[in-house]
Amino acid sequence: MDPECARLLPALCAVLADPRQPVADDTCLEKLLDWFKTVTEAGSSLLLLQDIPCLVELLFQVLKPQDLSPGVLSFSLRLAGIFAAQEDCFQFLQQGELLPGLFGEAGPLGGAAWTAPTVRSGWIQGLRSLAQHPSALKFLADLGALDTVFSLQGDSSLFVASAAGQLLVHILCLSMQGHAGGQLSPQACDWPACAQKIVGHIEESLCSTATPRVTQALNVLTTTFVHCHSPWTQVLWVQLSPLVACLLEKDPVPATHSLVDLLLSVARSPVLSSDCGLWVMLAQTLGCLSPTQAGPLALGILKLQDCPQELRTQASDVLFQPLACVLQAAVQAPEPPALLAGPAEDSAVVSTLLSSRSACVGLLCQTLAHLELLQPVAPSPWPQAPLLRAAVTVLQLCNGSAVPASDVGGRLCVVLAGCVRVQRAALDFLGMLSQGTGPRELVTQVFATLLDYLESPDSSPTVLKKAFQATLRWLLSSPKSPGCCDLDPHTQLFLRELLPVLQKRLCSPCWEVRDSGLEFLTQLTRRWAGQAGFRQALLASEVPRLAKQLLQDPESYVRASAVTAVGQLSSQGLHATPASPGHPEGPQKSLRLDLLHLLSADPEGFPRRAVMQVFTEWLRDGHAELAGDTECFVARVLQVASRDQDWEVRGQGLELALVFLAQTLGQPGSHCPCAVTAPEAVPPGCVAQALQAFCRVQLFEFAFRALFDCDRPVAQKSCDLLLFLRDKATPYDGPQEAEGSPDVASVEATLQRWRAGEQGPPLGPLEPEAVLAVLRSMDLEGLRGALAESSDHMEKSPQSLLQDILATVGILGDNEADCY
Repeated sequence: MDPECARLLPALCAVLADPRQPVADDTCLEKLLDWFKTVTEAGSSLLLLQDIPCLVELLFQVLKPQDLSPGVLSFSLRLAGIFAAQEDCFQFLQQGELLPGLFGEAGPLGGAAWTAPTVRSGWIQGLRSLAQHPSALKFLADLGALDTVFSLQGDSSLFVASAAGQLLVHILCLSMQGHAGGQLSPQACDWPACAQKIVGHIEESLCSTATPRVTQALNVLTTTFVHCHSPWTQVLWVQLSPLVACLLEKDPVPATHSLVDLLLSVARSPVLSSDCGLWVMLAQTLGCLSPTQAGPLALGILKLQDCPQELRTQASDVLFQPLACVLQAAVQAPEPPALLAGPAEDSAVVSTLLSSRSACVGLLCQTLAHLELLQPVAPSPWPQAPLLRAAVTVLQLCNGSAVPASDVGGRLCVVLAGCVRVQRAALDFLGMLSQGTGPRELVTQVFATLLDYLESPDSSPTVLKKAFQATLRWLLSSPKSPGCCDLDPHTQLFLRELLPVLQKRLCSPCWEVRDSGLEFLTQLTRRWAGQAGFRQALLASEVPRLAKQLLQDPESYVRASAVTAVGQLSSQGLHATPASPGHPEGPQKSLRLDLLHLLSADPEGFPRRAVMQVFTEWLRDGHAELAGDTECFVARVLQVASRDQDWEVRGQGLELALVFLAQTLGQPGSHCPCAVTAPEAVPPGCVAQALQAFCRVQLFEFAFRALFDCDRPVAQKSCDLLLFLRDKATPYDGPQEAEGSPDVASVEATLQRWRAGEQGPPLGPLEPEAVLAVLRSMDLEGLRGALAESSDHMEKSPQSLLQDILATVGILGDNEADCY
C-alpha cells in the first residue's frame, strides 16, 4: 500500500467510527471498497491488518452500542468480508470473535439497523466475499446464516432479495466444489450439509402454494445451471425435475416467466441437455402455457443447437399461430399458403386476440418481435410468403383497409384500429422480410400497403418513420431489370408514385415527419444515385428544391437533416435548380454559400456539425465545385470552425484539415494519423509546396490553437494531425537557420501563452521552415500520452479519495484536498 494512504487511514477510520461525524456519501464508500479489494487481491490481507491495526479497530467499533449510520455499517460488513476472503486472515479475525459478532445476532442482524435495506445488503455482500474457502462453510453453518438468507429471498427490497438468491447459489457451488474431489454420489443425500440444506429449501419452495416462493426456487436453480456445468448439477436436476414437472399440473401454472428461464437454462447446459426427459417436459410446457407465455419459450427452443425436430415443429407452430389466426380471420379466397403444419384455428389464441385490446396488442407485438429475432436462425423452410401476407394483413387491420372473412376478423378490425404499437411492430417485421423474396403480386401488395401508410393523414410521426424505413429496405432489395443495371419497371412505377408523397411529407407541419422524410431521401440517394431511373424521377420532382428550402427550417434537427440531404444530392449532381439571376454563379456555389452561412450563423450545434461533415465529404470525394478554389474554401471553413463554441465542430474541422493535408501531400488515403507506423516518404519538393499551401490556408494557426483546446478530444485530434504532418515532412530540411530565427521564437512564445490559457494574438503569416522547426522542438509524443490519460486520473487515485473524505469533515486543510 502507498505510504501516504497508510498515513491517512487512521484518520479515516476514526471518522467512520464516530457517529457524530458527517458520513461520506455512498459513492465514496463504494470507491473505498473497490480500492481495498484491489489491495487485497494484490497481497496478503493478514499483513495489511497487522500493519494497519486501525482497520480492525474500525470493525470492532461496529459491535459497540452506538448509532452508526446504515452506510457505515454496510461498508464495515462488506470490508470484513473482503479481508476474510483469504483463509489465514479469516482465522485471524475469528480469534477475537469479530466475525460472529459482525454477522451473527450480536451485530446489526439483531439490532434496529437491520431494518435498513443497505445494512441487509451489506450483510449479504460481506458473506458473499467471505465465502471463498472451506472454513467459511463451517462458519456459515455454525452461525445459522442460511436460515437468514432463506428469509431474505422474500425481502421487500428487490436488490436484497436478488443478492440473497445469488448468495445461495454461490454457497451451493462452493460446498460442492470441495465435494467434487471425491467420487460423485448419485444421491444428493450424501452431499455436504450446506448443500443438502439448500436443496431441501428449494424442494420445499417448489412444493409451496405461494407463487413468490416458487419463483425464488426457480430463480436459484436457473442461476445455478447458468453458472455451473459440473457433473453434480445433473444429479440436482434429476432429483428436482419431477417437482418442476408437477408445476405444470397446476392451474394456472405458477411463476411462468421463471419456469421458462429455468427450462431454457437446462436445455443450454452442456451437462443437462442430453436428458431425453427434458424435451418431453419442454413439449408439455409449450402445451400448458398461454400463447403469450409460450412465445418466449418457443423462441428459445428454436434457437437451441440440438433439438428434436418434432419439438422444433411444435415451437414453430406456437410462434406462427397468432399470425395464422389473423390470416384466417381476414383473408378470403384464394386460400393463402399455410403457416402451420396443422390447422390454423386455435381457441386459446383466438381467445387471447379477442379478450381485450391490451391482450391482443401484446400477443401480436410479441409474436412479430420474436419472429424478427428468429429470422437469422430461421427454421427450414422459412414461410416467407405466408409471413409477408400476414404482415400486410396486420397493417391493413390497423388502418381499416382489411376485408374481414369472419366474425373474428371483424372484431380484430375494431380492436386493432389505429393501434400505433402494432403498426410499428408490423412495419419493423415487414422491413425485415425484405431480405427474402416473394411472389410478384404479393410484393406489389407490400408496396401498396407501404404507400397507403406514407400517404395516410392518420399515420403518426413514429409510424411514418417506420414506414419510411421499411420502404427503403424494400426498395434497396428490389430486383434489377434483366440485362441491365437499372431499376425494374415495377420499382420505377412505385418510385413515381412515392416521390409526390415524399414532397407532401417534406411540407408537413410536424417536424418529426419532415426529418424522417429527409433521412429517407439521404439514404435512398446514397444508394441509388447511379440508377438512371431514380435520377430522372427525382430531378423531375420538387423534392430537391423542397430539401434545400428546409435549410431554413425553424427546427434544428430538420436543418441538420436538410444539410446532410442536400449535401448528398449535390455530391451526386442532383442539385435543386439550375442557375438563376439571383445566383448566376450556379446552384452548387449557391449551396456552398448557404452552408457556409449556416456554419457561421446557425444558433444550434446540430446543423453546424452536419455542415462540417458535408464539407469534409465534399473535399474527400473531390467535389467538382471545389476544384478551382480549394484553398480558399478550406481557409474559410477553418476560420469559421476555429471560432465555433461546439467542440464537435472544431473536431470536425481537424478532420477536414487532415483530408486537405493528405490530398496536398499526394496521399489522399491517409485518414488515420493515430495509426502512423512507417510513413511513406514524400519528395522534398512536394513537401515544400504543401507547406506553403498549409500556411496560406492558416492550417497551422487552427491546429496549434486546437492543440491546447479545453476539450480533450479536439486536442487529441490536433496532436495526431501535427504528428502525422511532422513524420510526413521529415525528409524536408529547409534552411538550417530557421530554428533560431525570430519567427520561431515568436511562435513558441505564442504557443506558451495559449498553453497557459491566454487568448494571445494570432500567429500571423508563417514560413514553412519556422513551422517545421517548432514541430520538431515540441514533445508531441509526450503530449499525446498525457492526453490519452483520463482527465481525472489524479483525482481517481486512492490518496485523493482519502483526502476528499477527510476534507469533508475538516480533518485536512483546503489545500490538501482535490476539488473536482
